[in-house]
Amino acid sequence: MLLAIDIGNTHTVLGMFHKEKLIQHFRVTSDHALTVDECGILVKQLFPDYGKVKDVIICSVVPPLSPIYQEMSKKFLKVDSVLVHWNLPLGIKILYDDPSQVGADRIANAVAAYQIYGGPTIIVDLGTATTLDVITEKGEYLGGAIAPGIETSSVNLFKRAAQLFKVSLAKPRKAIGTSTAESMRSGIIFGSVGQIDEIVNRIKEELRKEHRVKKKPKVIATGGLADLIARESKTIEKVEPTLTLKGLRRIYLQVKKSKK
Repeated sequence: MLLAIDIGNTHTVLGMFHKEKLIQHFRVTSDHALTVDECGILVKQLFPDYGKVKDVIICSVVPPLSPIYQEMSKKFLKVDSVLVHWNLPLGIKILYDDPSQVGADRIANAVAAYQIYGGPTIIVDLGTATTLDVITEKGEYLGGAIAPGIETSSVNLFKRAAQLFKVSLAKPRKAIGTSTAESMRSGIIFGSVGQIDEIVNRIKEELRKEHRVKKKPKVIATGGLADLIARESKTIEKVEPTLTLKGLRRIYLQVKKSKK
């Protein structure tokens, strides 16, 4: 079995694969003070079949946590893990000015999206940051956009505005809120949808004009708030909740193949 781990700033997602099938996956809070032993206990609690794990692949945007999970893999699972970075055999070509600056989660998303949908594809990942990534029909990762995440920006609003309070992130009943809570939901959710749709449309225009792309790009979303935003978006066509984990599995297979 393969254990795939996606370490984000706010949440860590862990998934267990048996061949192509994702058997279980869990989303937990990213504890930046996590120890190796605590990490091992967590994995044992989440996955009763942890003893069957033969391989581990990790993508991380939290450098202090990367060695914690790598050491956990060695100590508790007796496995040397693969840590995702840009110069692994990925099956796509990264055209970023400095490929080392592309987040490992963005790489995994691009790999999965290209495997599932081909290109051109635009990936919207709604996490601590909202990222949009673009991959061409030839498997070229062009780059994209990074904006503050929905929860990140809303928490900052609550902290800085003395008379505002935290609200649940749910679909607003209407754009014109008749209470403070409804007004905030309208601004946060519809504002985020508008931001995403505007960036997606600008990306599509650039693909047509600057990259001579004639085929209509597929727009897919992933991340914790993907379902909520996709229902209101005019550009998002498909939600893939486990896209990053699927990308990690694909990268693992590419790495394994390259070693033969």
